[in-house]
Amino acid sequence: MEALIQLLGDNLQMIYILVFAILLGTEVISKVPSVLHTPLMSGANAISGVVVIGAIILIRQAASDDYLVLILGFCGIALAMTNVVGGYAVTHRMLDMFKKKKKD
Repeated sequence: MEALIQLLGDNLQMIYILVFAILLGTEVISKVPSVLHTPLMSGANAISGVVVIGAIILIRQAASDDYLVLILGFCGIALAMTNVVGGYAVTHRMLDMFKKKKKD
């Protein structure tokens, strides 16, 4: 229990920033009209590339016997890459809707 209190005390500023980012993100996204959600999210999914880079750095700096860090890094890479590929797929599909149809 003391270790948890120490961890929270040491990282209190980071916890405040995390909570503020969650509240701000929820507020901003709730104001976006539903028509714009798909283009906004498909473009924003590409930002998950930053998460991929961070997870790669995390894995490279982890000790070979630190399985928790390795598993979290792997999960970060897998989930972020799924998000990136999905974002590009949705964007490609949306752009196809705006192409002129060929007349046969």
